[in-house]
Amino acid sequence: MGKTSQTELEAAAFRRLVTHLRERTDVQNIDMMNLAGFCRNCLSRWYQEAANEQGLDIGKEEAREIVYGMPYGEWKDKYQTEATEDQKAKFKESHS
Repeated sequence: MGKTSQTELEAAAFRRLVTHLRERTDVQNIDMMNLAGFCRNCLSRWYQEAANEQGLDIGKEEAREIVYGMPYGEWKDKYQTEATEDQKAKFKESHS
């Protein structure tokens, strides 16, 4: 496989992941962190870091909007719920 094809496939997979995460608003970031060790915020930070490495000036909020599909504050207001004690305990356990 050529480099261009690989990059195109990786980009397509990334776009599908972002679409999936936008559709699954029922899945909270803390659940993702507890199960997979990353969340939407991590993905947006990686996007920002990659852009900055390429000399593109993309800030934290802009990167989050790319991943969330809307301003982060709006997503939080619409979809984020308070973490349960169980979620908090699992997070503490998995990130100690």
